Amino acid sequence: MTQIDRNRVAVLVPALNEALRIREVVEGALAHCPNVIVVDDGSDDGTHEQIADLPVILLRHAQRQGKGASLRDGFAEALRRGFDGVLTIDGDGQHSPDDIPRLLAAAAAHPGAIVIGARLRKRASQPGYRRMANEFGDWGIGWGCGYRIADTQSGQRYYPAAVCALDDVPGDGFVFEAQILISAARRLDAHVVSVPVESRYQQSGEAVQFRKSHFRPLHDLYRITSHVVGQVLRHGHVVREYRRTRANPPRIFDT
Repeated sequence: MTQIDRNRVAVLVPALNEALRIREVVEGALAHCPNVIVVDDGSDDGTHEQIADLPVILLRHAQRQGKGASLRDGFAEALRRGFDGVLTIDGDGQHSPDDIPRLLAAAAAHPGAIVIGARLRKRASQPGYRRMANEFGDWGIGWGCGYRIADTQSGQRYYPAAVCALDDVPGDGFVFEAQILISAARRLDAHVVSVPVESRYQQSGEAVQFRKSHFRPLHDLYRITSHVVGQVLRHGHVVREYRRTRANPPRIFDT
């Protein structure tokens, strides 16, 4: 199987007030890929100072613009530097950088596909409200794409350069991450492949600390859902599209 040259890939870390874990995340990413782009979205906790001595490309927003803007700016920087793909990982430490090789292996096996690190392992450790939100999001976003997807809410993804280069992808914040899947499916006929991973969450009595999630279940899920419903209606043939979606199960790559 053809392998992806890690020198041709950039790891993109969108960060908002991640001083607690950002250094650990970046050092872990550098162990697997020499190219790391960090977009600091107006943090006020000294996030950038934690990685000032590390060999990364650091972009900083003077004011908070949201995760969508951080991803767009990171994609643009990666394309400007000529990378063939971008692997995103959140800066809060809930994604393990050690899963990077597995996502790249899936990308090599499925050229042109978006690869998602799907939080399918040890799901019992995931808060119940997050599981419900994820399952509802999977249902709606899959409908918008025309095929089912495992874990549409995960921020750990590999995007081919062609997807990063998509212009006029609507949506801000977490909505952007939903819309880029739909845009890639509709405009590029791109598929999504999910790699089962384990995500880490704060457990009672555990010494390891994580900052509070920026995802607001009711607010953000409403925004994502209302946006996706609009996309489904826009493409027409609602019942036909739903049937097509249900007939196309999630693609899983597990090694």
